[in-house]
Amino acid sequence: MSIKTVFVAGHLGMVGSAIVRQLSASKQINLLTCTRAQLDLLDQHAVFNFFKQNKVDQVYLAAAKVGGIVANNTYPAEFIYQNLTIQNNIIHGAHLADVNDLLFLGSSCIYPKLAQQPMAETALLTDTLEPTNEPYAIAKIAGIKMCESYNRQYGRNYRSVMPTNLYGENDNFHPENSHVIPALIRRFHEAKINGDHEVVAWGSGKPMREFLHVDDMAAASIYVMNLDQPTYNANTQPMLSHINVGTGVDCTIRELVETVAQEVGYSGKIEFDATKPDGAPRKLMDVSRLASLGWTANIALAQGLASTYEWFLANQDSFRK
Repeated sequence: MSIKTVFVAGHLGMVGSAIVRQLSASKQINLLTCTRAQLDLLDQHAVFNFFKQNKVDQVYLAAAKVGGIVANNTYPAEFIYQNLTIQNNIIHGAHLADVNDLLFLGSSCIYPKLAQQPMAETALLTDTLEPTNEPYAIAKIAGIKMCESYNRQYGRNYRSVMPTNLYGENDNFHPENSHVIPALIRRFHEAKINGDHEVVAWGSGKPMREFLHVDDMAAASIYVMNLDQPTYNANTQPMLSHINVGTGVDCTIRELVETVAQEVGYSGKIEFDATKPDGAPRKLMDVSRLASLGWTANIALAQGLASTYEWFLANQDSFRK
């Protein structure tokens, strides 16, 4: 079997690093990664030259400017400009260099704010987006459509996957701008260490959310990238080709909070502040398309939370305030 050269853009991020960990196990893959200092993905000339100088067989496009609600609201211009530019440079650069296989990683925020639950791929472009992250979502939608357009016009094999809420190794545990799981892990850990008798969680605890471990996301990405063309074509459409990636199972925020507390070993009281906003009542992905392609998630929430807490303990000195 010939050795493939695989470029992972965004290899230092949570998803990109998980893809790199799994690809590194194969002796049939020559991994190619670049830091921002080595290759500025916003520089079209540099990206095009990179593809000219390196014979690449596959591209995983996991690079993106990401952030929470506050960042998206504060820097909407940066979110739309940087994400569109990175995507354009890599997808078009790969095409010019005759790279036929590419996987674009998006986000579940591409779906309308009031999308029917669970959210199927067919919900795309059927209604208005959540305003707080609309610029980011628009960029991700453009990435899907760019991949589809190059497939239709040039016969490329550019595919897209849309993950649900991710967590795991290399997550962001910053006390102010982390997402719900890393924020809860850090809060319960510090409460345990400080001997706090009570932890207050925001909201009523009633909204339902779906969570996928990043190692499952990486496995699904590699699986979709390497699906044979007849199977992929039989389960997608040329202008509706993206694939949801999730567990297809959700839980209440209360259940999540209690499970995190248990895995961290916090035994104090947990209170819910119902005066704080809940957000959407439910956000669940329809993963039937991915299941029909032969892949389902393997890592249960409790198992994933336990391994994430272990990683947090081993690395907490690197992200102290």
